[in-house]
Amino acid sequence: MKLKALTGTLVAVAMSTSVAVAQDRTGWPESFTVGTASQGGTYFAYGSGWANLVADQLGISGGGEVTGGPMQNMALVHTGDAQFGMTTMGPAAESLAGTNPIAPGLKMDNACAMFPMYQTPFSVTALASSGIKSIADIPDGAKIGFGPAGSTSDTYFPRMMEALGVNFERRNGGWSDLGGQLQDGLLDVIAFAAGVPVPAVSQLEVQTDINIIEFTEEEQAKIMEAFPVSEFQIAESTYSTLKAPARSVSMWNFAVANCDLPASFVKAAVDVVMSDNERMVGIHKAARSTLPENWDKNKVLKWHPGAAEWFIENAGASIPDDMIHGK
Repeated sequence: MKLKALTGTLVAVAMSTSVAVAQDRTGWPESFTVGTASQGGTYFAYGSGWANLVADQLGISGGGEVTGGPMQNMALVHTGDAQFGMTTMGPAAESLAGTNPIAPGLKMDNACAMFPMYQTPFSVTALASSGIKSIADIPDGAKIGFGPAGSTSDTYFPRMMEALGVNFERRNGGWSDLGGQLQDGLLDVIAFAAGVPVPAVSQLEVQTDINIIEFTEEEQAKIMEAFPVSEFQIAESTYSTLKAPARSVSMWNFAVANCDLPASFVKAAVDVVMSDNERMVGIHKAARSTLPENWDKNKVLKWHPGAAEWFIENAGASIPDDMIHGK
């Protein structure tokens, strides 16, 4: 009799858990997309990876989508054309202020913070055969590839180069394409703003000799004073080309979610990403910084209620109500 009672209890618990899960998924989309960036860049590799992971773990159709990068991602997530996306804090701030070049005047305040990703270092790469070993070596009128139009790199790196007195011709394109152009001699330099290691740089150094150009202390200080970036060093182990850490600057990246998505859905997606860092590092090494304690690196976007709930419960986050959407 006791065994039957216990069995009945277990069945009841299982049924109630099943019902709870079904109720919890009310309003969930049938599928989702994550706005990333161009192929050959870190956003695409990292974003497609966590999209597939979330899809697999939650049993829902989803994947990464090639986009123009952070500015376009903010627009896609704001309108709901993409459920999730990835952005850097600079483009996020510009989008909230209504100065996103994709839709000038539109304040994109329906894209909410989801989870911290990693820092985006700004770095410069040239062929070793070019003789360019420093920013000062970049010739007058050099053809510089700044990544996809509207990307973090394209938004900030030209301004940085101008601040450092570099005169250049601006080129845009996907990172893989720009890497091919550099190798073919059609570009003098590529100015990367992407999580490291950048796939296109890793591919280049396998195929040819390159120089990864660091900023001088003076150049670094000048850029930090003028732009929303912080001090950063690219570790020597990042690329086989490096023989010592390379001085750089960086900007934080965050995943964003459409603010109207169900809190339970966003919380579940955040849990998949944030609960197993080793799994994320297996997707891309930049995920070493995809850690719960980095929740406080968001000083710009309001949090999605589901994401805020996860970080408050699991990371001891002290997120004020006025930084949570809808409160």
